[in-house]
Amino acid sequence: MSDLRYKWTPFLMYGKKLELPKNTVVYRQGETGRGFYYLDKGGLKITLLSHNGHERTIDYVPTGGLSGEHGAYNGTYLTTATTTCNSVLYHFSDDALSRVCSDHPQAAILFTNSQIYKVRLLAEIIAFQDCPVEQQMAKFLLKLTTVHETEAVPIDQTSFARYVDTSRITVNKILQKWRQQGMIELSSRSMIRVIDQQKLQSVLNSW
Repeated sequence: MSDLRYKWTPFLMYGKKLELPKNTVVYRQGETGRGFYYLDKGGLKITLLSHNGHERTIDYVPTGGLSGEHGAYNGTYLTTATTTCNSVLYHFSDDALSRVCSDHPQAAILFTNSQIYKVRLLAEIIAFQDCPVEQQMAKFLLKLTTVHETEAVPIDQTSFARYVDTSRITVNKILQKWRQQGMIELSSRSMIRVIDQQKLQSVLNSW
């Protein structure tokens, strides 16, 4: 995903600029698509509603990233996207996407690669649903450090609990254990800093 960040920036003039307040639902899982979005500023949380009715946070879109690609050309949105703070997005309709790809053929490859990444992300989530909570948390935290290209991950414990489908108390116990083992720092309620990625990777590999 890091290779795809900001690659869509040259095409922003084709999109419609949107300034959205915190907690705005940009698109909802199951809706018929009306295009996709580019996150210019702010934050975007991606959630997935499972068959048992549990909502899981599965991703945080980094600035410069695309979201809702599955909604292009009247596709169905596979997830729900909600702003985590005041944000600036660019909306690309089907017509806008067609014009971008016509004027800039390389854009079609960028868009397709981003779609592939999102499909792989959903496949990984399904594959890890049956593994222990601690391994699911390690996987998610390592992925976020890669996507955001930073050791400081913007996620709170409630969102973490939704991702692994467990209680916030369980998540807090694991995070406190990792903190004591020198793997992470809890710099705030909504920020986790990874100190030792190798140790965290070993947690994941232990499954």
